Amino acid sequence: MRLAVVIPAYNEARTIRVVAEGALREASVVIVVDDGSTDGTIDALAGLPIRLVRHPSNLGKAAALWSGFDVALAEGVDYVATIDGDGQHQASDLRRLVQAALLHPRAIVIGARLLERANAPISRRIANTVADFSISWAAGYPIADSQSGERLYPATLLRVIEAAHDRRNSFTFESEVLIRGGRHGYTSVAVPVRTIYASGGRRSHFRPIRDVFRIFCMVTRSLLSRGLHLPGLWNILHSAPVVVPAATCDDDALNIVT
Repeated sequence: MRLAVVIPAYNEARTIRVVAEGALREASVVIVVDDGSTDGTIDALAGLPIRLVRHPSNLGKAAALWSGFDVALAEGVDYVATIDGDGQHQASDLRRLVQAALLHPRAIVIGARLLERANAPISRRIANTVADFSISWAAGYPIADSQSGERLYPATLLRVIEAAHDRRNSFTFESEVLIRGGRHGYTSVAVPVRTIYASGGRRSHFRPIRDVFRIFCMVTRSLLSRGLHLPGLWNILHSAPVVVPAATCDDDALNIVT
């Protein structure tokens, strides 16, 4: 398996180097997309053997991911992992996501924030619960943590998927990929991970009221286009998300090509 890691970054000077160094321990193809940062994010990456993509202005997370996917697919990788640049994800968890992908090759693997979930801000927990239900309905299967930015995508899916990735869709893109993936025969599985909510960290770029509303509108359009997709509602009310237990990985068995 050949793996690339894409890290979208906007004003992450305090954390981006540690995040990139962690990703480099998991894969040789690490792509950082600087989305118009003004705080020295690029300078913080000096000397690291990464692929750096620069947006001259802030285009939003969706555009940053899309740019990173383009570079990763050009490398001919089998899977593309994504982690956020703010240090909330542990790059070492990617090996567990890879293990789950080997068991579920036609699935988007989500690093689901199921461990110590109570540590997340209350507004974010409420927003995520609402989003999980609606996105699961539109996708047609139950999803654990539809809003996590730590994921592993099959390259076969990224080569065929189409989803809006302009600035307005910065935080709908990852949800839409789950929904459109379902139409292409891909599901998702979850691997429980811990998320780091450091004190004094920067404020999230996600705005619960605005961005949940935009996700709601995107999901509503998707449901209406399929006549409310009642089979999808039935599925999520009568089944549970697939969760792959977080197990210790055997490096040799995983056979990650770097």
